[in-house]
Amino acid sequence: MTTSQRSAARASTALWVAPLCWVAVLLDGFDLVVLGAVIPSLLDYEDWGLTTGTITFISTFGLVGMTIGALVIGTLTDVVGRRRALLFAVAAFSILTLLCAVAPNPFFFGLFRFLAGVGLGGALPTALALVNEFSKRQGGGSASTLLMTGYHVGAVATAALAIVLIEPFGWRSMFVVGALPAVVLIPLMLRYLPESPSYLLAHGKRAEAEAIAKQYGLELEAAPAADAPVAASANPVRALFSRPFLRNSIAIWVTSFMGLLLVYGLNTWLPTIMREAGYDLGASLTFLLILNAGAVVGLLIAGGVANKIGPRTAAIIWFAGAAVFLALLSVKVSFGIYALVFLAGCFVFSAQVLVYAFTSANHPPQIRATALGWSAGVGRVGAICGPILGGVLLGAGYAVPWGFYAFALVGLLGAIAISSTRTVR
Repeated sequence: MTTSQRSAARASTALWVAPLCWVAVLLDGFDLVVLGAVIPSLLDYEDWGLTTGTITFISTFGLVGMTIGALVIGTLTDVVGRRRALLFAVAAFSILTLLCAVAPNPFFFGLFRFLAGVGLGGALPTALALVNEFSKRQGGGSASTLLMTGYHVGAVATAALAIVLIEPFGWRSMFVVGALPAVVLIPLMLRYLPESPSYLLAHGKRAEAEAIAKQYGLELEAAPAADAPVAASANPVRALFSRPFLRNSIAIWVTSFMGLLLVYGLNTWLPTIMREAGYDLGASLTFLLILNAGAVVGLLIAGGVANKIGPRTAAIIWFAGAAVFLALLSVKVSFGIYALVFLAGCFVFSAQVLVYAFTSANHPPQIRATALGWSAGVGRVGAICGPILGGVLLGAGYAVPWGFYAFALVGLLGAIAISSTRTVR
């Protein structure tokens, strides 16, 4: 093989990292929307006789699983490696999602949702860590925001599939579709997904790290000095609570709590809230699709903005914008409501991704995946509270318009929290 052929082979292999992680994150986007898309059908499913309270419990149970998965798998990623953790997360989620399609009763449906959440919980922080480390430009926002377009493309595709599939084939068909990507994704990951050079370097495997870095055209991050904030041998969880990182850790966790409360609260209950406002099922699902289409556009814009002004400043602006447009959703307009939902999507979802970009940029490689895992894990507590908040407001009859004001306040609190961070690296 000639030198040019070897270079072409290396370039071809390098192109796999971002797409494979993108598809893994797409599965998280599927999970984000699928329950909200099938809730109206589940409420009408006479065999189970579900109530709003039962649906809220099932949704919460699944998010508890994702919280556990993000904290545990996200932390283990810095111990067992990015590649192995991501493979496990994708395989576990896909198998258990398929089991949701054949669940015989609400108990097993909720149990499978919980276990699928545990599997999926670690996928996002692991994929974020990998993509940022294989990015030519670390510390900006493009790598994180481009990766997270997969999250919302998955959400948009799920909402679109719900419109096409649920009425003729029933709600179970959605979970069959959600498991299918793994049939192709897992074999491709086994063949083409490399281990993180930063992880290998932190675990004393310099030769292997240098080989991968050379293959992918990367510069290895310098090994930590003796007086660095965290050494390679340090406990990654303990490091997050150490003096250099504690302030940022708390601020990031609070911001992620607020960000994921918005993401999951809106995606779980928006179709149902819109039905309460007088729209039919098809129109309600269209709002869900438009919300996540706005998210994709917002991510593409936010990445460029973050590269210019930094992810912290961009996150402050995006959370403030989310608060404004969520409050405006309470204004009763006809056709303009679609534009407002789109703009709300542009700001709500990008805001949380910018938190991940800031987290990645401000933690050294030895604890980066752990920091991202804890950001996502604590944020999942907010994800649990989002559906609860929407369910309570719906149950009390206050979802329209007070639900939008409540979500707007959450966005404002997120802007305040991220503004209290500081640059560590």
